[in-house]
Amino acid sequence: MGIVKISDELHEEIRKASTAMVRSINSQSEYWIKIGMLAELNPTMTYSDIIKEQLRQADVKAKDVSDE
Repeated sequence: MGIVKISDELHEEIRKASTAMVRSINSQSEYWIKIGMLAELNPTMTYSDIIKEQLRQADVKAKDVSDE
């Protein structure tokens, strides 16, 4: 585990987002870092595609509500 230095402004945005997303500040930061890394590695995928793929890899069986 290491320490990542970020600006006070970014820290404040992470804090606000973590409250809205019901995550700790560290979990929110880790989530954004992971999604950003996946987006850079897969530039043709949308955010939704990335999330769907992560859920598929975790074997989450979620029903697509748009099919109803």
